[in-house]
Amino acid sequence: MTKRSASPAASPRGSRRPEWAGRNYVLLTAATIVTSLGAHGALIATTWAVFESGGDAGDVGLVAMARFLPLVLFLLIGGAVADRIPRHRVMVAANALNFVSQAVFAVLVLSGTAEIWQMMVLTALCGTGQAFFNPAAEGMLMSSVTGEQASRAFAFYRMAMHGAGIGGAALGGALVAFVGPGWVLAVDAAAFAVAGALRAFLDVSGIPERKPGGGLFADLREGWQEFIGRPWLWSIVAQFSVVVALIGAVESVYGPLVARDELGGARPWGIALAGYGVGTVAGAILMTRWKPRRMLLVGTLGVFPIALPSAALAIPLHPAGLTVVMFVSGVAMEIFGVSWMTTMHQEIPEEKLSRVSAYDWFGSTALLPLSTALAGPAETAFGRTESLWGAVALMTLVTALVLLVPDVRNMTRRPHGRTAAKGDAGTGVDAPTAGAGGAGGAGGTIGAGAALPAPLASADAEGAVRRNG
Repeated sequence: MTKRSASPAASPRGSRRPEWAGRNYVLLTAATIVTSLGAHGALIATTWAVFESGGDAGDVGLVAMARFLPLVLFLLIGGAVADRIPRHRVMVAANALNFVSQAVFAVLVLSGTAEIWQMMVLTALCGTGQAFFNPAAEGMLMSSVTGEQASRAFAFYRMAMHGAGIGGAALGGALVAFVGPGWVLAVDAAAFAVAGALRAFLDVSGIPERKPGGGLFADLREGWQEFIGRPWLWSIVAQFSVVVALIGAVESVYGPLVARDELGGARPWGIALAGYGVGTVAGAILMTRWKPRRMLLVGTLGVFPIALPSAALAIPLHPAGLTVVMFVSGVAMEIFGVSWMTTMHQEIPEEKLSRVSAYDWFGSTALLPLSTALAGPAETAFGRTESLWGAVALMTLVTALVLLVPDVRNMTRRPHGRTAAKGDAGTGVDAPTAGAGGAGGAGGTIGAGAALPAPLASADAEGAVRRNG
C-alpha cells in the first residue's frame, strides 16, 4: 500500500453521517462494537474457567502468559504482512482463527473437561490471531480517516468501542455468575464470526497495492528505522512496556483474586470493569471537543491515573470505590489514547502504518508474558498487597521519566493533520528537538494507546491500555 485513497472517509452526499464517517469507518466501528461486547465478558470468563477447573493464581498467570507469548513473537511479522497484502484479508483471517479457538474453548468449558494445558493452547491461538490482527486493524483504521477531523473520528471510534465494553463487562460478570463462563466464551466466539463477516466487506479499491520490495526482512528493517529514529516514539513505547506488563498482571491475576477473596466474586469485578468502560466513554466524549495543542504532553500526563486501580485493589477499596477509581482511570486513558492515535495519524506515512504499529505493539507487550507468569510467584514471595503497591510505584516512575524527553513535551498538533509527503522530516515540535528521519507516532490499540482490560480479553479488542484502550 503506497498511499491513502483520495477520499476513503468521505460519506455519500445527502448522508446524515459526518464527512469523516465513510463506509470503511462505519464497518470498522460496527465490527469493533460487536467484538467489544464479547471480549470484555470473555476476559472475566477465562479467569473463572481456570478457577472452576481447580486452578490457582499461578494457573491464571500461565493461561494469560500463553496468550501474550505468541502475541510478542509474531507481532513484527504481522505488521510486515499487513503492509504487504490487503489489511482486511489479514483481519478476516485473524477473526476466523479467534472464532475457532474461542468456540473450542467454550465447548470444553461447557462439557466440564477443560484442562489448564488445553486452555493455554487455545489462548495461544487467540494471541497468534491478535499478533496479525492488531497492526492490520490499526493501519486500516488510520487509512479510513482523513482531514482535520481525525481526532474526532478516533474519539468517536473509541467511544463506540468502550460503550460496547461497558455492557460486555457488566453482562459478562453477571452471566459468569448465573450461567457459567462457558456460555460467555461461546458468545465471544460468535462475536468474532460476525465481526469477520463485516470486515470482509471493507473497500480497499482506493488503496493501491504496494510495489514489490526487498522482502519481509527488508520491510522489518525499514519499520525499525521509522521507529527508532523518533525519541518520543520509542521512549513512550518503552514506558508502556512496563505499564502494560504491570496492568496485565493486575487485570488478569490480582484483580480477579481480590474480587474473589475480598469483594464477593465475579459480579462486582464485572461492575468495576464496566466503570472503567464508562470512564473511557466519558473521556472519548471529552476528546471529541478538546484538541490539546501539545498532544503528547497532555496524553502522558493522563497516564499517571492509570496506577490508581492497582492502589485501590491494594487497600482494597469497597466495590463502589473501586468502580469510581476505574472510572477515573478510564477517562485518563482516553485522553492519552486519542492523543496517541492522532499523533500516529499525523506523523506516520500510510504505507508504513502497520509496521510502525507492530513495533509499537511489540515493545508495549514484550514483558506481558513474563509479568503474568510471575504474578502468582510474586504474590507468594512478597504478598499480594506489596506486589500491587510495587506496581503503583513502577508505573508512576516510568511515566515521570518520559516527561524528560523534549519531543514528548514539545510535539504539537498541525492544522492539516497528516505529514504532507512521504519522508517528510517535520515532527510538529516547537523546539528543534525532533527525532531523526521524520515525524513519527505511536498508536493503536494495546500498544502505548490501547485500552486495558479489553485487549487482554481477546485478539480483537483493538482500541485498548495503550495509548488499545
